[in-house]
Amino acid sequence: MARSSSSSGTPQEKHDVFLSFRGEDTRYTFTGHLHASLTRLQVNTYIDYNLQRGEEISSSLLRAIEEAKLSVIVFSKNYGNSKWCLDELVKILECKRRRGQIVLPVFYDIDPSHVRNQTGTYGEAFEKHERQLQGQKEKVQKWREALREAANYSGWDCSVNRMESELIEKIANDVLEKLNRVYVGDLDQQIAKLEQLAQLQHQFYQKICTFENLQNHNATVQRITELKMERSVRMLRLSPDMLSHLTDSKNNTNYFDF
Repeated sequence: MARSSSSSGTPQEKHDVFLSFRGEDTRYTFTGHLHASLTRLQVNTYIDYNLQRGEEISSSLLRAIEEAKLSVIVFSKNYGNSKWCLDELVKILECKRRRGQIVLPVFYDIDPSHVRNQTGTYGEAFEKHERQLQGQKEKVQKWREALREAANYSGWDCSVNRMESELIEKIANDVLEKLNRVYVGDLDQQIAKLEQLAQLQHQFYQKICTFENLQNHNATVQRITELKMERSVRMLRLSPDMLSHLTDSKNNTNYFDF
């Protein structure tokens, strides 16, 4: 089943979720616990354990963002201080626009308005960025626009008065639910429509009991069964090689073609 991915020297496994966070704020607390909760739910999550970062975001990290279906952005007090985090954010929003990646902001120990409007610690951070990057005003402006955009998405405000462990579980389950919609949302729509059709065909058959009407109803029921099986396989998130024992390789590929 799904395992966690990290930025260590080991080969990367396929992941569904990318975690963007400021390490010194939440690595060993909130984000670490959220990663553990996602792992328990068998959600394959990429988390960067690299403590030594350079000035530029690495190509492997950019690729990890691109490969994710959903990114969780943990906004904390010092997230805006990190040029690396801000570059991650810009890339995540680019993937949202180009690839339809889901973006889930989490506001940890920070007022969402500080992120949206770059006030408080975020205002202080951008005063520093503007001094240091006087010749790169466009880059700083991109960061500002990215923060404003991300802070306007529906997410989670951790300042709500509740136990952190309970909140983390709710966020993890929200991630799982959103991923499931990515994996099987198209099938759910097909199944719902076919079930309505099957009901109408059954009613029609009761009024006009012909072999042809019965065949039509049975064919629809059979197709619903096939789609439900495909849905179950997708929910397992098995890789194609794990299904290699099945003989119909063409159908196997369809399970992952979404």
